[in-house]
Amino acid sequence: MKAVRIHTHGGPNVLNIDEIPAPLPGPGEVLLRMKAAALNHLDIFVRNGIPGVPLPLIMGSDGAGIVEAVGAHVQNAHVADEVIHVPMRFPNNDPCRKKNLENLSPDFKIPGEHLDGVQCQYIVVEERYLLPKPHRLSWHEAAALPLASLTAYHMLVRKAHLQKDDWVLIYGASSGVGGAAIQIAKTVGARVITTAGSEEKMQLARSFGADHIINYKQQSPGKAVREITEGRGVDIVVEHTGAATWRDSLRALKTGGKLVTCGATTGPLVQIDLRALFIKQQQLIGSTMGSIRDLKEVCLLADAGNLRPHIGHVFAMDEIAEAHQALESGRYMGKLILTC
Repeated sequence: MKAVRIHTHGGPNVLNIDEIPAPLPGPGEVLLRMKAAALNHLDIFVRNGIPGVPLPLIMGSDGAGIVEAVGAHVQNAHVADEVIHVPMRFPNNDPCRKKNLENLSPDFKIPGEHLDGVQCQYIVVEERYLLPKPHRLSWHEAAALPLASLTAYHMLVRKAHLQKDDWVLIYGASSGVGGAAIQIAKTVGARVITTAGSEEKMQLARSFGADHIINYKQQSPGKAVREITEGRGVDIVVEHTGAATWRDSLRALKTGGKLVTCGATTGPLVQIDLRALFIKQQQLIGSTMGSIRDLKEVCLLADAGNLRPHIGHVFAMDEIAEAHQALESGRYMGKLILTC
């Protein structure tokens, strides 16, 4: 079978299309024929070099496909089932699993980072890491759903405890996490402020349901949020860009508000005045992905028509280097997809 693999770290030139044997399912496992796989910024970090990444490595965390075969003792998966891949791994007996806190497991792993991923023609996976494909979504949309939407849901619902009528600032309306967060927040009944850098991206934000859109190239988001909320500030900031937006994020946050962060695409080093933090009684919350329970609820939102990933462009597998270049440059709005 064909697989996108790296044998060393570096630029897009290290991405190979390798011919390797197709896997066979063992007891409790399912052979999945991949229909589509999505790219995430995690792919860029892995390609550039995250310590501890095993090489060679099949890239990619997100994907969707059709069950091709099942191993012995498989109970809930059947040949021809249409499914999405759950982008996490953890021990079956981990205590965090019983608490629906798999992402807090010390042995939590992400395919495409800690072990082989899904950017290939076939994968073998335990049946517990598969969920039914939401019927309203295309293959491309289903492949784009898991990681970004799971991350956004966990940030807003589990970590920040989003409530109806909350004010929320969400960065990057055209990003996977940003677009999902807007749709999730509007489903709950929150008032959403988001950022975009072009009229095209602002229009996309409107289609997601954003109430207010700040062109960050023309306005300071922190100042604009204060004006929109008449000096109050927002209850929640969904932060995933890091250094470039951190100061505006803190300025936008109300007294007693929560800033929840899952990324640092513009840089990880930020400054904070601790006096302001404790005087304003604000909370800074870190978040990584979520639980299988969260992803099931994300799929219910998609099935109900309340959540749909925006697809920016679809690439063939042998265009993987071009796809990485496009992701790094921000050339397209929304998620980038590989056909498998």
